[in-house]
Amino acid sequence: MKPRTVISMEQALSLPYATGRFVQLGWRVIRVEAPARNGDPQPGDPNRYIGSLVADEGRRSYYIAPNVGKEAIALNLKHPEGQAALRCLIQELDAEIFCCNTIPGRYESLGIDYERLSAERPGLIWAGISAMGPAYPDMPGYDPMIQAMAGYMELTGAADGPPTLSGLPVVDLKAGDELYANVMLALAEKADTGRGKRIDISMLQAASSWLITTLPLVDLDCAPEELTRWGNAHRKYIPTNVYAAADGFIYVAVGSNAQWDRLTATAEFASLGKEGGRSTAVQRYDDRAAIYAELGRIASKLTSAELTQIFIKAKIPHARINTIPEVIELDAVGGKATRTTLPDGRRMRLPPMPVDLDGASATFTFAPAHGEHTSAVLREAGYAESDLQRLRAEGVIG
Repeated sequence: MKPRTVISMEQALSLPYATGRFVQLGWRVIRVEAPARNGDPQPGDPNRYIGSLVADEGRRSYYIAPNVGKEAIALNLKHPEGQAALRCLIQELDAEIFCCNTIPGRYESLGIDYERLSAERPGLIWAGISAMGPAYPDMPGYDPMIQAMAGYMELTGAADGPPTLSGLPVVDLKAGDELYANVMLALAEKADTGRGKRIDISMLQAASSWLITTLPLVDLDCAPEELTRWGNAHRKYIPTNVYAAADGFIYVAVGSNAQWDRLTATAEFASLGKEGGRSTAVQRYDDRAAIYAELGRIASKLTSAELTQIFIKAKIPHARINTIPEVIELDAVGGKATRTTLPDGRRMRLPPMPVDLDGASATFTFAPAHGEHTSAVLREAGYAESDLQRLRAEGVIG
């Protein structure tokens, strides 16, 4: 696929993560942020100022990874000339894709609505992420809020504990992946029809689409326990769970009767078999509390290394629970890590691409400073130096 130019009015994580995947394809991504106003010391994307200091005040740790390889411009879209500049950039830079993740109620006032931009550039692919889509134009969208609304928190945590937030911003990442996938679909459709498309990603709808193992149970008269927290245990596959070894924790996944038979054929875990009384999934489900307790007692007397050898020999899926520093040292992860170079010359490892891409670079330029490329990008679009000076003086650009 040929490289494309994407102009993205983005902030926070969901959209920067999505456009970061376009960067991995070798596409050009120009992120648009608001310029500083009224002496604001922290203009633009709030994520710039979250986490530990990395390069400067506007490039702290939480901002870096999703924004490597991008250009950044500061443009006041509340000003008519700022809106005109955006339309000029889309036209002159041959931008096929425009993205945003502000609330839908602001689309028209900022001049970023699909109708206006597609009229300027027919064939434009327009993609927006919001909390619940255009039908809820003033609803802000934040990952924890949507995790609560979509029931994720009700399904996460200990059975006797409170609803719990996921350790990862899964809704942000899901919404970002949906934008990425649907832009790709729109490009494929455009190749056939020549027409652009409007794409609206609802974070709540995208998150709810993942409730494939729980939401359908509502209409099947399931027991209430099937629709709430189970801690680290799988809701159906028993005894899939976390167990404490003598020197740490290990996750064991028993997903079939054949795996159960192999587990109970080992000398260490033979007693779990209960003389065939637990040979089916339903039997194990009904007797799960006793199975968890028995397996836990056996595991606690063995080291992680001893358990690993038993499970390898019996072909039982298992994994030790790694810390994040240990994850990056795994050959399958660290060996595929992408990288960037900090302004002081240090190398920084980043997550690998979701899939291997033939010929793709694994090294990206460092995340841009606020407004770093404003003048250069506008000059490329045909603005003279005198124009830039005037727009800067009027607060249209940063």
